[in-house]
Amino acid sequence: MTGVQNGEASKEVVRRRSASATRTALRAAASFRFGKYGYEGTSVRDIAGDVGVDAALVYRYFGSKEALFNDVACTGKMFEPLLQEPVETIPDWFCAMLLGQPKEGDFPHPVLSVLRSSGRDEAVGRLRADLTEVFSKRLAARLGGADADLRAELLSAWMLGTSLMRTEIRSPALTSVPDATLERYLRAGIEVLMAPAPECDEHGSPDAEDAERDLALRCPDSCPIRRG
Repeated sequence: MTGVQNGEASKEVVRRRSASATRTALRAAASFRFGKYGYEGTSVRDIAGDVGVDAALVYRYFGSKEALFNDVACTGKMFEPLLQEPVETIPDWFCAMLLGQPKEGDFPHPVLSVLRSSGRDEAVGRLRADLTEVFSKRLAARLGGADADLRAELLSAWMLGTSLMRTEIRSPALTSVPDATLERYLRAGIEVLMAPAPECDEHGSPDAEDAERDLALRCPDSCPIRRG
């Protein structure tokens, strides 16, 4: 079969694909390209070629390269499912997000997207706005209690940092650890941030007995504190 015939067959497959499926395929291709090569290193032609469509279709569906980047890199959309979870299952959601073998280019990591953006200040502002809306406001409101906004932001910092180290930097311990071991530590830390820290006494230090009891309640069953 000749190359022309292959191309014609490919176009026939594309014609049979629905508009919705084509948009989904373009988003997936864009996520991979932006995540691996950054904004400047990715072209609309590359994205369209990965899907087997003309570059004009990208502009038709998304308007511009920048609009497509914003669509797939929007941190708010990425974390939207978190806001639908019952509060008690939030640790499950975080662990599911962070566990499993690291995969390259699943989506443009928010931190890398900022670092690779030519308009750094604008990218930082967009990421800050997304994280503020999702974590500092909406998740914090669901957590409640003292320092809810700080605890929510610490959760986002831990998650973004852990995912960056695990999937992009690929630090040795994080990439080789068994899922069960990593999950044990993740859950212990997440549980601590889900509830307010113990109140301090008049000297500015938490009451030792209250602090130990609070920590034991929030530790996993395997934790030495709980076993003791």
